[in-house]
Amino acid sequence: MTSDELRSIIASGLACTHLEVEGDGRHWQAVIVSGDFAGKRLIQRHQRVYATLGERMHTDEVHALSMKTFTPAEWAAQPH
Repeated sequence: MTSDELRSIIASGLACTHLEVEGDGRHWQAVIVSGDFAGKRLIQRHQRVYATLGERMHTDEVHALSMKTFTPAEWAAQPH
């Protein structure tokens, strides 16, 4: 899997206003900004992303995904 493919999968299942994906084909890091995260705890946000990946997490197609998740307001408050 490529970073573009993983980015596309996440974006197709989650309305993202900002999405960065980097990794080596098995271990990934992502910064995900979505209004869908509003009012959700960190674990709920991560579960929402995992749901977009579906079986890919269980079949080891995506071995590991480290995430930083933000609402648009939280992202706007971050230093860039």
